Amino acid sequence: MVEDIRDVEFVDYIVKSIVENPDKVQINRTVDEMGVLLELTVDKSDMAVIIGKEGKTVNAIRTLLRVLGAKNNARVNLKIIEPEGGEGEAPKEAAEEEPKAEEVTEEQTETPAEEAEAKEEEPLMADLKLDETEA
Repeated sequence: MVEDIRDVEFVDYIVKSIVENPDKVQINRTVDEMGVLLELTVDKSDMAVIIGKEGKTVNAIRTLLRVLGAKNNARVNLKIIEPEGGEGEAPKEAAEEEPKAEEVTEEQTETPAEEAEAKEEEPLMADLKLDETEA
């Protein structure tokens, strides 16, 4: 039974060490035929810290849990429970509006790469026009 608690204590220690609100960290542990499932709930302001860039932080925690589980002959999975009002839930007003990207007018039909290429060609075109007038 001591081994059963190690995974919860492990996640609890790591997560509380990196979040701003350690008092709001909750871990729910369930065991079924698929293995052990740890459900992690944190404050919505700490979600970015837990997930990390491109999910690297949470994937590192999951990798360490796999090692701990292999040592104890158990499959341990970590699921992050998104808090209400988190980033995943878009407000109704924001969901209805289309995201504002760079506005394209009728006059602007070239992409930025095409514009840069056109600027590079301008001196060449000026040289060509001079050659034509001289001939």
